[in-house]
Amino acid sequence: METETIALQTTTEPLTRLFKALMHPARIAILDALRGGEQCVCHLEAHLGYRQAYLSQQLAVLREAGLVADNRDGWNVYYRVAEPGVFDLLDSARAMLHLPTPSVPPCVECPCPRCDSRSANA
Repeated sequence: METETIALQTTTEPLTRLFKALMHPARIAILDALRGGEQCVCHLEAHLGYRQAYLSQQLAVLREAGLVADNRDGWNVYYRVAEPGVFDLLDSARAMLHLPTPSVPPCVECPCPRCDSRSANA
């Protein structure tokens, strides 16, 4: 009986950690905002309306869960989804609840170097 309990915990603990990371509305919003690809924190801040410090806290949880990864470029940090299967999970949950799948958010101009270089080339 004890062996079965240990085996069950071994298989359920990773799922528990995953769902725990997903159980916050801001984290789901961040993941949905990253559907279009890598974005800097200032893009997420402009798109979602959350403060940078709050976003950083939520991104740290997602990064610890292995759902997002970051890429540093000087002072800027860019985030991307590290495990694209999370979108299937979120989309399945939305389908089960008869909710629409969000569209990829439009690019939001911000003061990051990537936006500055795009506006300079326009």
